Amino acid sequence: MAVIIDKSTKIIIQGFTGKMGTFHADEMMKYGSNVVGGVTPGKGGTKHLDRPVFNTVKEAVKETGATASILFVPPAFAADSAMEAADAGIKTCVAIVDGIPSHDMIKIKRYMRRYTKSGKMTLVGPNCAGIISPGKCMLGIMPGHIYKEGRIGIISRSGTLGYEAAQQLKNLNIGVSTSVGIGGDPINGSSFRDIIEKFETDNETDAILMIGEIGGPQEVAAGHFAKENMKKPVIAYIAGLTAPKGRVMGHAGAIVSAYGESAVEKVELLKECGVTISKNPSVMGDTVKKVLGKS
Repeated sequence: MAVIIDKSTKIIIQGFTGKMGTFHADEMMKYGSNVVGGVTPGKGGTKHLDRPVFNTVKEAVKETGATASILFVPPAFAADSAMEAADAGIKTCVAIVDGIPSHDMIKIKRYMRRYTKSGKMTLVGPNCAGIISPGKCMLGIMPGHIYKEGRIGIISRSGTLGYEAAQQLKNLNIGVSTSVGIGGDPINGSSFRDIIEKFETDNETDAILMIGEIGGPQEVAAGHFAKENMKKPVIAYIAGLTAPKGRVMGHAGAIVSAYGESAVEKVELLKECGVTISKNPSVMGDTVKKVLGKS
């Protein structure tokens, strides 16, 4: 079992024939992901990277049986692309796209309320690195070679800190079951709480590393969920300990506006929930190793 995606997951690329779609589709296929086609309106009936191109997601799903998609479309078209994927029966959609307006994300989330929980599409992102289950499937833009197959789940708002954690774990001979980049925007498709719940039920994940930052209540909400519902250990690193109140950082969601949203406050609240804290990014791997009781 893998969280969200596995070796058998059939993937389509929305924005397949564009420069970014082409590059990352090729990288995913080289990694071993089961890319079965793509969508570029107006280019249906052609082939690209030796895969069929369709005009709509509905056509692609009907012909290929795809259950996952990844968006490489301009921000202005991302909302329509995500909603089209949901209507076509896609179960997992990763929005790599940066710069989607917040009101468009609100529109997507409201739109998806029409679906029952069992039929609802899992949306990851936007402004994220995507998802990887090492040795099985990559649905994203991460460097696949830094991920070792193993039993640690990673959830991160920051793509690069997620990469850093994976490399540190690999250097310590500790592998990753699945890594999920949820993105750094104020409104995202999946929260920390959504993903750690999936890891709790995954029989191939032993512990979860959660990489957060200042701004928003998501990390603390996940901490409360872990305290009340989880048996697996949760380790967290929160970026921005030195950021002054009101300062906007690199991510659109990284601004402190209420109690519990600064890094210091998040760390204290997470400690109260029984979450182990990594003091700085350079010891994320070592902190996981200590929690696992490895010498």
